[in-house]
Amino acid sequence: MAQVKICGIATEAALAHAISAGADFVGLVHFAKSPRHVRLEEAADFVARARALGNAKTVVLLIDPGDELVAAVADAVAPDIIQLHGHETPKRVAAIRKIANRTIWKAVPVATADDVAAAEAYLLPGVADLILFDAKPPAGASRPGGNALHFDWTILAGVAQRHRFALAGGLTPSNVAAAVATTKAAIVDVSSGVETAPGRKDPALVERFIAAARQVGQSAEK
Repeated sequence: MAQVKICGIATEAALAHAISAGADFVGLVHFAKSPRHVRLEEAADFVARARALGNAKTVVLLIDPGDELVAAVADAVAPDIIQLHGHETPKRVAAIRKIANRTIWKAVPVATADDVAAAEAYLLPGVADLILFDAKPPAGASRPGGNALHFDWTILAGVAQRHRFALAGGLTPSNVAAAVATTKAAIVDVSSGVETAPGRKDPALVERFIAAARQVGQSAEK
């Protein structure tokens, strides 16, 4: 059954609704160029609030962070998971993991089956705990994710038989069921696909997305 991550949470109302709607993970973006950027102080408040509201795991998204930022996030924000969404190499991911002492997800942009195969270097011992496959950003994009683009999901054929992974990139309430059915992703990650404007989560779209993802999982178990 696919779990759901609602990423790009930027308000307390969006956080509370995502958790009440059944999100398994809530994502906070710390990247100044993103319309969903939250300061570390805000992120810490959101993490504490999430723990008070339910069992959803908290994820802080960082892009090519330095050691000081990693340590600050681990100590001051204390999320359950750190998601790396930059150009971090497997060696750098391993170093970040040691500093943070947290579960690490590594987002990898893919467009071909070769990209998918190369990404599995991040699953070597001591590197990342999970890969999040995302669409490659368009040329000239200022952000590595959250661009409402998806890729050919068939390039992930067979990956679920080897390891759990997360799927992102252009997912919406209308296509997430097909995405889960095609890829067998363990986790689906959405941000812009449940928004009415960048950074503005729509409660109805969030509920529809979670329901659609859950339906596929329930059907598969029957």
